[in-house]
Amino acid sequence: MNIEKNGFEIHTNFINDESINEIINEIEALAPDYPKHGIRNAEKKLVLVRKLVDSSLLRKKAESFLSGWPEIVRVIVFDKTSDKNWFVAWHQDKTISVSEKADIPGWGPWSVKDGINHVQPDLNVLEDMVTFRIHLDDANESNGCLKVIPKSHDLGILSKGAQDRVVSESEEYICIVKSGDLLVMRPHLLHSSSKAVVPCHRRIVHVEYSSFKLPMGLAWA
Repeated sequence: MNIEKNGFEIHTNFINDESINEIINEIEALAPDYPKHGIRNAEKKLVLVRKLVDSSLLRKKAESFLSGWPEIVRVIVFDKTSDKNWFVAWHQDKTISVSEKADIPGWGPWSVKDGINHVQPDLNVLEDMVTFRIHLDDANESNGCLKVIPKSHDLGILSKGAQDRVVSESEEYICIVKSGDLLVMRPHLLHSSSKAVVPCHRRIVHVEYSSFKLPMGLAWA
């Protein structure tokens, strides 16, 4: 699978076991009642996640998919377990996180998540973004791995009805990966995931990069 043609691709054995175990240990060292299933702004909360997403390994890889040097847009750590086992409907990732709210023609609606401003920008912003999903555990159908609709990133921003139609007329691809693998995708590629049938850890570092030059006064959050 090639990202230019299909909107995604998978790189095996991208990070080593030592790096994976160090990040897992940092996550597990958080307080028992900390919501580890979805840690937003993870690069601000986890030192080793910040080190990873800011590393030359990831930055150089991201640069190969973008028009310029990649800036970090958003980082989330996900973990689907027996206690937190959820279904994600087919959707496109259409928002970005920025430093402040601004009146920009064609941008909106705005929202605030974990204290950070989020907005849906123009399509050209999303087209100069790339999403990395770094897998800390094996992911397959039994523990709710990602599913995608190849080539759907070429269809622009879709309404809910248009998304449903595309899904019904297309063949999904099930992204079965191993710990240490990297899944690369365009954010507006249609994707979803099912609940885990056999719940176990499915830890992922989700990071979005962009080389888009934001309007004056704005910065990536």
